[in-house]
Amino acid sequence: MPRQYPPLTPEEIIRIPSARGFVWQRTRGSHEFYRGRVRERVRNVTVDRHYPEFDPKRIRDMLDQSGLTREEFYGSVKETARKIGLRADRYPIPLD
Repeated sequence: MPRQYPPLTPEEIIRIPSARGFVWQRTRGSHEFYRGRVRERVRNVTVDRHYPEFDPKRIRDMLDQSGLTREEFYGSVKETARKIGLRADRYPIPLD
């Protein structure tokens, strides 16, 4: 059984909000800020490119910022969906 929140690299993390329509807003130091709309709410996601890999707590923080469920977040791109054992006909998986 896959881990609940498998570690992800900054490049994998950045592909997730981009696949959901988030756009880059700005960079400050090693932090990149993305803005998008999820379920009619504007959301901001901060990605710190300083980390070689994100631990479960940091991933959970980004989930909360994005307003996506675990399956929606990891299911945004095929490579990350595989890490939790999620298979879909198309990516990103539709929002509930």
